[in-house]
Amino acid sequence: MDNKSALARELGVSRRLLYYTHVQDEKDWYTKQLIEKALREHPGYGHKRIALHLGINKKRVLRVMKKFGIKPYRRRAKKYEKRVKDSIFPNLLLTETPQGPGDIWASDFTHIVKHQGRWVYLATILDLFTREIVGWSVLTNHSTQLVLNAWCHAIHSHPPPRIIHSDQGSEYTSADYSACVHFVGAQLSMSAPGCPW
Repeated sequence: MDNKSALARELGVSRRLLYYTHVQDEKDWYTKQLIEKALREHPGYGHKRIALHLGINKKRVLRVMKKFGIKPYRRRAKKYEKRVKDSIFPNLLLTETPQGPGDIWASDFTHIVKHQGRWVYLATILDLFTREIVGWSVLTNHSTQLVLNAWCHAIHSHPPPRIIHSDQGSEYTSADYSACVHFVGAQLSMSAPGCPW
């Protein structure tokens, strides 16, 4: 008689249950290692995204995370940029059209994926007459610094425009961005949030 049979009889459970528990523990330990590796690569993932990433059932991932006390990294609440009070500038594009190269620029940003799968943000400034990108910036977060970098890149290689247009995102309505635009004598023009034109 083997040790498992004796142990099962003493505990009052079937030998099969002991075997299942042992195998289940090994599977859980292996799953734990996979989850921890996924969290090192993607600290912000919750159990659903980890399950999708690993190709494992999300209930199993959640159970193993609870069993071993694994908690994903929690993102802190976003710190919002200080906005210029009542900084809703008129949409000058409703009445103005570019008269030549460099007259009116428009700025916006978007997110793109790097080859490691991390998000990065690209801000661009477009000359509305020539359709040429006159300034750009890439950062790992969208912030006033992202759009300021694009603005600085543009005005260091081109004369400042008469008008710079954007949406009303917090990056564009920040006091720093507004001050930089006005410093070179350009006018701010803004449309509805999320719509750069």
